[in-house]
Amino acid sequence: MFLLQSIFPTLIKLPKRSSVLVQFVPIKSIAWYQTTNPKSSASKPIFLSCTSTTTRRLMQNSSRTEGGDGGPLTGTGTGERYRDPSSNPKVSRLREVIGSTDTSNGWEKSWEEGITPWDLGMPTPVVVHLVQTQAIPKGRVLVPGCGMGHDVVALAGPERYVVGLDISGTAIKKAKELSASSPNREYFSFLAEDFFNWNPSEPFDLIFDYTFFCALEPVLRSAWAKKISEILKPEGELITLIYVITDQKEGPPFNNNVSDYEEVLFPLSFKQIYIEDNELAVKPRKGVEKLVRWTRSRNESKL
Repeated sequence: MFLLQSIFPTLIKLPKRSSVLVQFVPIKSIAWYQTTNPKSSASKPIFLSCTSTTTRRLMQNSSRTEGGDGGPLTGTGTGERYRDPSSNPKVSRLREVIGSTDTSNGWEKSWEEGITPWDLGMPTPVVVHLVQTQAIPKGRVLVPGCGMGHDVVALAGPERYVVGLDISGTAIKKAKELSASSPNREYFSFLAEDFFNWNPSEPFDLIFDYTFFCALEPVLRSAWAKKISEILKPEGELITLIYVITDQKEGPPFNNNVSDYEEVLFPLSFKQIYIEDNELAVKPRKGVEKLVRWTRSRNESKL
């Protein structure tokens, strides 16, 4: 059996008199097509995308973008290609800036100088996909480390009010300017605040973390988990899009894996309800991202 793993739409011409077996998997909005040619005993399941036109357009744009860390491509062992963050001049410059001053001033300076290699210049494709397939909770949503706010705007709508948070005032100013004319602007807001010291007026139904955890010094990860547990509703959901990297000598981005999240979330009674490779990852991060969804019950916390 041969599996073509591609999230991009594929045109298939079925042989005459072929039979087709279709099994739908709602979460990923994909379909398995089993084709059997009567003249041959071989059967070939083919993995197809049923993503929307908008998501496909984002995927086409992301295949050309140099955002998302840049650097030369290397093998991942999964048939995909991976860009080593440390080989990107902007990442090297970012590390110099962050290391030359305290962290908050470092992030502010990086935004002032436009040293933002993580910024895709568009919403994260998998976020758009989750919204379009209605596979995401409703209610109040937080995006910490929101930067230019692309994902904030993509998540916002009549069913979700989204708060974008960033420690950089420059980032928040840019996010407000960029989204000022968005038709859904009444459903989101941006705040320049320190995630660890900020106290929202009410908890959230959903928190979405992407390139925030891996940007933090590893010593702050327990504090990150504690803050998440404090501002997330008892039955709320945490969605982490994990940029798995293990070959960096320094950061940001710092080495991190799913186990690093488990180490700080499990003691707070978070549990994984979904984990999957991110098939919609942008090209520089292809093959090294995992989408993990978590829930917790406040009265089960061990702390």
